[in-house]
Amino acid sequence: MMAAAESMRISVAARQAEYRQIPIWAELRGVPPPSPIALQRSAELIPAQVVESGGKRCLVWVEPELPRGKTHHYAIRPNPRPADGFTHKLAENALQIAYKGKPFTAYVMRGAPKPYLYPLYGPNDKPITRHFPMQMVQGERTDHPHHRSVWFTHGEVNGADFWTEGAGRGVIVHRGLERAESGPVLARWVARNQWQLPDGKPIVDEATEVICYAAPDSRWIDYTVALTALDADVKFGDTKEGTFGVRVASSMEVTRNAGGQIVNANGQRDREAWGKRAPWCDYTGIVEGDTVGIAIFDHPANLRHPTYWHVRDYGLFAANPFGVHDFEAGKPKGTGDYTLKKGETLTFRYRLWLHKGRTEEAGVARQYEAYRTPPTLIWR
Repeated sequence: MMAAAESMRISVAARQAEYRQIPIWAELRGVPPPSPIALQRSAELIPAQVVESGGKRCLVWVEPELPRGKTHHYAIRPNPRPADGFTHKLAENALQIAYKGKPFTAYVMRGAPKPYLYPLYGPNDKPITRHFPMQMVQGERTDHPHHRSVWFTHGEVNGADFWTEGAGRGVIVHRGLERAESGPVLARWVARNQWQLPDGKPIVDEATEVICYAAPDSRWIDYTVALTALDADVKFGDTKEGTFGVRVASSMEVTRNAGGQIVNANGQRDREAWGKRAPWCDYTGIVEGDTVGIAIFDHPANLRHPTYWHVRDYGLFAANPFGVHDFEAGKPKGTGDYTLKKGETLTFRYRLWLHKGRTEEAGVARQYEAYRTPPTLIWR
């Protein structure tokens, strides 16, 4: 079995984009060697990880650099030089994720009206989202206490407000972790949550999968949310207050003297980007002396792709496919409504790319193309 496993080979062809520091998933054909494993090309060894997802076994790695039009041929081998990677630890209220022994993020499951990621560390190992309201830090804004670092919710669901917090609002309740794993390439978990109206009635079942990756100058988070209507239809209302949100570090704000910057895929900048549709948007600024950015990629299969961006110069950064009448002048209230029928599921997929440098120099457009069009994979 070992000899057969060690003879596994895969070719990766860049036919539609270039792949520079990009996570790649390949459904496995055959039995891989025992962990730790690697992809070998000449003397180069790339750490890999075997992951079971959706009833399939996949091989996952971060492709260092594959130019468009080129093909890399790899042998799958045991890794004699295993590298430090991700670890996870379940605490009382959060799943804590570390990379090479340093904090990466945590999925906070309890203690707030919704789950969220906090803290989130950027490519310079510094927090890249705002601390408030989880912590009070001098110099930060203390507006909008419902902006909890990274979160998913919406402001009008069957008439209830799940976006803001407090009495009379809806809440998203953590029900359990179905999976949590970590290794040399990624950390991954699947959480089950429930959306409850202010009177406690559950209306939506939520399955959220989060996958974290890292490279020397980049970090990625793939965030997938599957929403299933329970006992009746559920209407997501037409409001700007939603949906997949990030509150960037206060020092990154456009309104700060340090010079934060918002750029979307169409080249619209800062306030001009608010309410516009685009497949991606990038928010860059200064964090402890370094220029860093958070790009959000809207998956092509998402509802109303390319999404609208509820992105503000004071630090809010959200993808919202529902708030059409707020974003497009002249559209009547209700234009953006979406009704999820009883028993049906609506899935959203986003990628956060945490990078160094401004949008253009970082190559955000190139990263999005690689996300949108995966390479061609051939097992041999």
